[in-house]
Amino acid sequence: MTVCLLLLSVLGLTAAVPAPRALTRAAWPEREPVLALWVWQCLVATVLLSCLAALALGTAAVFGTVRAQLFAPAPPSVTEAYDLSAAPVWAVALTLVLACGAAWTAAMLGRELVEARRRRSLARAHLRERAPDLPAGLGPARGPLLVLEDEYPDAWWMPGSPPQLIVTTGALHRLTGHQLDAVLTHERGHARAHHDWLLHLSTALATGFPRIPLFAHFCDQTHRLVELSADDTASRRCGHLTTALALIELNQHRGVLSCASTHRLLGERVDRLLQPPPRLGRRDRALTTTAATLVPLLPLLITFAPGLTALA
Repeated sequence: MTVCLLLLSVLGLTAAVPAPRALTRAAWPEREPVLALWVWQCLVATVLLSCLAALALGTAAVFGTVRAQLFAPAPPSVTEAYDLSAAPVWAVALTLVLACGAAWTAAMLGRELVEARRRRSLARAHLRERAPDLPAGLGPARGPLLVLEDEYPDAWWMPGSPPQLIVTTGALHRLTGHQLDAVLTHERGHARAHHDWLLHLSTALATGFPRIPLFAHFCDQTHRLVELSADDTASRRCGHLTTALALIELNQHRGVLSCASTHRLLGERVDRLLQPPPRLGRRDRALTTTAATLVPLLPLLITFAPGLTALA
């Protein structure tokens, strides 16, 4: 059970508290939103793997049948290295807490997916009312791009099967051709990166465990970084100024430039596009990516270390 405590104390507490706070205070994620999203995912994966590995070892210590199945292919020396034969009372309580946490996590993820599917169904039903199908023989009513009659400029991507890009006539009237291309590229950037799945995951974890700083920061930063990432996708193709002007025209009626606006992120995005921060160097990006990718391997290394040592 020493391995379980090591997993939860060294990795779980370190990755769940200090790391996200340091990452939220850092300035480089604004320069590299895609890389920052990857670092956040690796931190979350590290904590989840630590808890899952601790749950597996705790269950093996509490239940002999599980221990026999889990260590069946291993020689007796490996089983003895983990010292799981006698589980103290605290180990039983810890295993129960981890099992409840795993069940709650699965429930929150399932709930978020069900709710997302329900919201998409309602949104599609609303779209069918506003843009009914054409009579038979007149061709397909809609394709990847759907235009809605609406005086307010707006554009969004609706994930699903099939995915669909929606733009209003207000946006077509207000935006120039290059600005409209920037808006559509922004939305396609969300779709290609599957940002909807990342948003569902972060929302489910933050809803299920609101008092854990990692998951709360993960949710907040994910909603921010996916927009910055899509902005960068649009600006690389259409230019920073064009993308900024498109963002202003598309959201001007929402008070995008107002300091008191609840859409403060829109103002930050416009400022970032007008004064784009320099990207990190190639070497720094490579080192950060490699370090973040290796972090989730630490729980596995701690978990298998006693067994590998016994076999050596």
